[in-house]
Amino acid sequence: MFEKNLRISYLLDFYGEALDEHTRSVMTAYYEDDLSLGEIATDEGISRQGVRHIIKKGEEQLSFLEEKLGLCAYNERLVACTELLSEVLLSLDRYDDAEHAAMTEKIESVKDTILNK
Repeated sequence: MFEKNLRISYLLDFYGEALDEHTRSVMTAYYEDDLSLGEIATDEGISRQGVRHIIKKGEEQLSFLEEKLGLCAYNERLVACTELLSEVLLSLDRYDDAEHAAMTEKIESVKDTILNK
């Protein structure tokens, strides 16, 4: 049996819609619903080995998509940037003048743009 991988669960959030319906269903049951291979096999009417094969193939597809598109890595960089912007905003809050207020507003705008708000 193989250990569940949080990275694959994260990739499934980003690229799950790119998988075929059956693979996505099996992987969702395993990673999100936390069902065992045996439980999924019973639900799907296939063997445990068949479930394991589908999950392994799905993991390979998700890893390939991330390698080529890099959306998860890009999202992680965006989150890091927004955290840094939040720190800068906190430091600017100490100042009470128009120049710092304008800078704070610009940074908030950039942060909202990154977060799609």
